[in-house]
Amino acid sequence: QVQLVESGGGLVQPGGSLRLSCAASGSVASTYTMTWYRQAPGKQRDLVAVITTGGATNYRDSVKGRFTISRDNAKNTVSLQMNSLKPEDTAVYYCHANVRVQGMDSITDYWGQGTQVTVSS
Repeated sequence: QVQLVESGGGLVQPGGSLRLSCAASGSVASTYTMTWYRQAPGKQRDLVAVITTGGATNYRDSVKGRFTISRDNAKNTVSLQMNSLKPEDTAVYYCHANVRVQGMDSITDYWGQGTQVTVSS
C-alpha cells in the first residue's frame, strides 16, 4: 500500500557531504512526523533527525550543526543533508514515517529499506 524509498547513500571521504532522500509512495493520504535513523554494525538503531509536519526539527547531539533535515509535504518526501561527515557516521540510514493511508483513519508506521553511508578515506 505504502512504500518508503530511500536514495543518496554511498562512499564519501571524511569531511565530505551526502544528501539522502526518502519518498513515500502508494496510497498515501498524509504524512506526519518523518524521521531518519541509522544503525551501525553490531549497534542499535538510533534516531538521527526528526521533522514534524509543521517543520519543527530535532537532532541527536553528535550530528547537530552538520546535518539538516527537511521535507516537502506536497511530495511526501524527506531529505537529510549531511555535511562534514566523519567515519563514525558510517551506518545504514533508514527513513521512517507516520502515514495515513487513503481510505483509513488510523496512522501507520512505515520504514524504508535502508541506504548505506560509508565515510572512509
